[in-house]
Amino acid sequence: MVYTVGEMAKKLKVAPSTLRYYDKEGLLPFVERSSGGMRMFKDEDLEWLLIIDCLKKAGMPIKEIKIFMEWAQRGDVTIDQRLQMLLDQRKIVKERLARLQDTLDILNYKCWYFETAKTAGTTSVPRAMKTEDIPKNVRAYKKKFERLRNNAK
Repeated sequence: MVYTVGEMAKKLKVAPSTLRYYDKEGLLPFVERSSGGMRMFKDEDLEWLLIIDCLKKAGMPIKEIKIFMEWAQRGDVTIDQRLQMLLDQRKIVKERLARLQDTLDILNYKCWYFETAKTAGTTSVPRAMKTEDIPKNVRAYKKKFERLRNNAK
């Protein structure tokens, strides 16, 4: 089956302009064009587009995605390079996830803190609580904060 830019964009849940941009940047050398110049996407193009979308969401710059796609077009001789690029990007994503998890932990702690303060009518109640009296799911941030405070002295 053949799809227009709009139809393929809908399948991928991206704006049609995103696919046009990818094409302009040279990421879609596999996409055929009609005699009138319209892009014609096929079902087998979907896998390539999903990889591009994944790499973009993973924070890989367009320039590097283009290199990946060029290597993919060259075939099996570039397996090692493509694997290393994906391993490097996975490491970056894992580091970003760890930072985001830390941010979420802080937000969870602060939500608990202010919910407790709201119930008590004062912030002095959660502030005075011992670590062991704080719910386990938010305790880690309190411990981390106390370690940082003690190291700063």
